[in-house]
Amino acid sequence: MKKIKKIKINLNGKTKSINENLRIQTLITDLKIPLKKVAIELNQEILDKKKLNKVKLKNNDKIEIVHFIGGG
Repeated sequence: MKKIKKIKINLNGKTKSINENLRIQTLITDLKIPLKKVAIELNQEILDKKKLNKVKLKNNDKIEIVHFIGGG
């Protein structure tokens, strides 16, 4: 059986250990984050939500997930 390799990413300022080759779409789903209410930044670039399933996370990637808050 193949051992799953772990990598470290920085998620909203905290170090997190995840499986290697994890896609951002899977990370968002696992964290139960509603995609419609967030913006996702990877290494200081805003990601197109249509492409999240194509982007694999790499060691030391920096992810910021920003929630939109309504108000007036």
